[in-house]
Amino acid sequence: MPRFHCPLPLATGARIALPPTAARHVQVLRLQPGDAVTLFNGEGGEWSASVTRMGRSDVEVEVGAHAAIEREAARAVHLVVGMPANERMDWLVEKATELGAASIQPVAAARSVLKLAGERAAKRQAHWQAIAVAACEQCGRNRVPPVAAPLPLADWLRRPAAEGARLLLSLQGGARPLQEAAGHAGAVWVLHGPEGGLSAQEEDAALAQGFAPASLGARVLRAETASVAALAVLGL
Repeated sequence: MPRFHCPLPLATGARIALPPTAARHVQVLRLQPGDAVTLFNGEGGEWSASVTRMGRSDVEVEVGAHAAIEREAARAVHLVVGMPANERMDWLVEKATELGAASIQPVAAARSVLKLAGERAAKRQAHWQAIAVAACEQCGRNRVPPVAAPLPLADWLRRPAAEGARLLLSLQGGARPLQEAAGHAGAVWVLHGPEGGLSAQEEDAALAQGFAPASLGARVLRAETASVAALAVLGL
């Protein structure tokens, strides 16, 4: 059954106009009045619904029963990602959402190819958030992970530490395997660099802020692969 993100108050029996993006998807699928869909607004669970009217550019539905269904990972894994260039960040956001990332914080490091600021950064953040929404529609998640505004790594590190284990993906000797380093923490923050990794100074700064070095093995992974591998280890 088609699933659509509908960030509106939803209640059984209500008749609502779908947001423009969801309405376009309904029209592309050529759904007709009476066809069943599933709606979720990101606040928990999902609603059955049926199409009641198809306009030229708008779609109305009647909201049915709520189902308290969640498909979140048992552990909240927050990614702090040295942004890879080109379409690789798009791919990272999509796959991280499918694998259950609790949030995604893009950061710019010394070796980052992708540099974003101002209006360009805001547009890219909105683009990535839309990718996360589409991934939730596809994979069945009912809670959309927030994709934060890009920040310089140094600025993010100065923020107050959130609760949970703070792990730095590193090839340093002595780094513990990621699963072991995470232990039984209910929330884990995983930081890794972009192409070329973090500089020695950046790793030192992260360690000074309470990050512990952790390893995904001896091989050097691409930035987007590192995020997916970390989520597979910690979240599945």
